[in-house]
Amino acid sequence: MGPGLFVTLAISTFVIITALKGVRQVPQGYKWVIQRLGKFETSLNPGLNFIIPYVDVVAYKITTKDIVLDIPSQEVITKDNAVLITNAVAYINIISPEKAVYGVEDYVVAIQTLVQTSLRSIVGEMTLDAALSSREHIKAKLKAAISDDIADWGITLKTVEIQDVNPSTTMQHAMEEQAAAERARRATVTRADGDKQAAILQAEGQLEASKREAEAQVILAKASQRSIQLVTEAIGEKEMPVVYLLGEKYINSLQALSNSENAKSVIFPADIPAAIQGLMGKK
Repeated sequence: MGPGLFVTLAISTFVIITALKGVRQVPQGYKWVIQRLGKFETSLNPGLNFIIPYVDVVAYKITTKDIVLDIPSQEVITKDNAVLITNAVAYINIISPEKAVYGVEDYVVAIQTLVQTSLRSIVGEMTLDAALSSREHIKAKLKAAISDDIADWGITLKTVEIQDVNPSTTMQHAMEEQAAAERARRATVTRADGDKQAAILQAEGQLEASKREAEAQVILAKASQRSIQLVTEAIGEKEMPVVYLLGEKYINSLQALSNSENAKSVIFPADIPAAIQGLMGKK
């Protein structure tokens, strides 16, 4: 191979390599950041692009697709001093690659830290009950709090979702004990109300029974009074019917007394009619 052919081959190879270095094909979903002599020059869009060989270099390859950032779990103290474990996930999109790479050292770490601090601040202004039941409210405030900050880095926040807002282990035990105490209190109140109602019903029943018994006594007294009046009107001055009736009652009483287990002996009067008349107050 002669010297001329060798030089021609070398020059051809250099031209081909130089041409290849000046052509860049950017895939869809990416943007490439070009630096010229160490300084930002432009961003290459998807497709075929031309740059100056040996002067322009591809410094960064940035995706334009949505990026999912997982926000690590952290402990957050609420307004009423309760400890919550919270984490989130953020969806971002880079619209200005040059701002994302030159405006902040590491935009992923920066956004994660920003979301964590904002989340602590938002939940710290809420009570435990409000934080556990207001995920949408927390989400809206969190998105508003960080959107403007990351916009300076050429990044748009699509959305941010609160994954978990859970009490810490200690708080869960305390809440379980509180719930158990509340259930026990309600059971005690229920039992007390039941006992109270039972006592009221029992007292009302006893009162009603007393009233009925008193009414029965009055009715019996009136019946006895009426029967005495009828007997008095019937017998007039005649004693024998009365003596007969009282004698019969007297004999029945003595007979019942003699059948009693406590009775040892029964003594009958010799003159029963006289005894009856004595009961009547007559001699």
